[in-house]
Amino acid sequence: GKNCSLLQEMDVIQKQDENCYCYVQNRTIHLQYLWSTLQIKVNSKEKFRFEPISEKNNCRNSETVFEFAACAVQILWKPETCTETFLSIKQYGEDVCFKIQPFKIEPYTVRVKREMLDGKLLFLFVAGIFLFHFANSLSRSAKFFYLSGIILAALSLLVFVLLTLKRFIPRHSTFWILMSGSWMASLYFIYCFKENMQWLWSEHRNYLLGYFLAVGITSFAICYQHGPLTTELSITLFTWTLQLTAFVLIYCGVTIPQVAYAVIAVSLCSKGLWYPLGAACHIARKMKLHFKSKKMVFKYLTEEEYREQGESETVRALEELRSFCRSPDFPSWIAVSKLQAPHRFAAFVLGSPHVSPAETKMHDEQYGIGSSFLEEQLFETRAQSEQDEPANSVHEEDEENENETHTQTSFPYAAELL
Repeated sequence: GKNCSLLQEMDVIQKQDENCYCYVQNRTIHLQYLWSTLQIKVNSKEKFRFEPISEKNNCRNSETVFEFAACAVQILWKPETCTETFLSIKQYGEDVCFKIQPFKIEPYTVRVKREMLDGKLLFLFVAGIFLFHFANSLSRSAKFFYLSGIILAALSLLVFVLLTLKRFIPRHSTFWILMSGSWMASLYFIYCFKENMQWLWSEHRNYLLGYFLAVGITSFAICYQHGPLTTELSITLFTWTLQLTAFVLIYCGVTIPQVAYAVIAVSLCSKGLWYPLGAACHIARKMKLHFKSKKMVFKYLTEEEYREQGESETVRALEELRSFCRSPDFPSWIAVSKLQAPHRFAAFVLGSPHVSPAETKMHDEQYGIGSSFLEEQLFETRAQSEQDEPANSVHEEDEENENETHTQTSFPYAAELL
């Protein structure tokens, strides 16, 4: 550490000899650097060797499984020779040191630049949130099942082959031992691919595309042959796997581990409180509808609806009256003794109309179209517009008295019945 040059933001260093460089992290936490990374670019006209230097001498001091795996991969990883390389450092990660060994006396340049918003970190974080909250629905989708099989085969080919040949392995202990080894080998492959992705894409692009194409087509054919998941147990296991993968994406998508832990805890609490909150909201809606005062809604009838409703209600009321008169509780002899035309009342109870044809004709002559009553109403309406309010009130009283007189003279028997 004493012989290494310390890197800072916006540094541009040019040297020719072998040297090591270190970037020491700033331990002060600022939320503005949540998705911020430090980009280190080393380029030269001649090839050089880029060798990362680990702070820890051995892997026994690793605190987590991920640190142990990264340490083991760094020991097995051999530095590559190139003319240009990039190094992305998280804001609140570990201190990073590396060594540059040029093969010829040719100057190389080390540039340090900060990227305030790293698109890769933001994409991983958003993808983790989306994958966790929609894991249940995605696990039941056939298209997502095929896509997951293609991605798993491309990144972890040994794991995919082992899952395909699971039925041919008799003992479960042997299967899980092989699965553990396959996952370790896959993690090593993913780490090497991530570190050398730019070099592989620039130097061996055709081979890389051929590998992904061949593995993708083969894995899709195998997944299509087996078909999507059908049992609830397999769907539940697939859902849990997607949620664990979402946690890994959330953790890798931010530079501050405390923020990642908080987001994971909030996601778990929101998932666990979904059912109680849903039940509480349902009960609240039911109670609100129960205690809510119902407002009366008035509907205005048209002239045709008013006439139809009047006719139907009249028929219904007459039938109820006939039924009551036929019942044993009706005092028939008392009613007959008070009627002027008992035979007509008896005919009405047996089903005859309550209005005679003569009364219907008289009503049409007096109140129908072209009747004297209608002409009087038209002339009186025209006269009312020329008179003042007191005269109007007196005329209305006279008109009401006249209407009562017409009603009494037109329906003598109907008034007696009612």
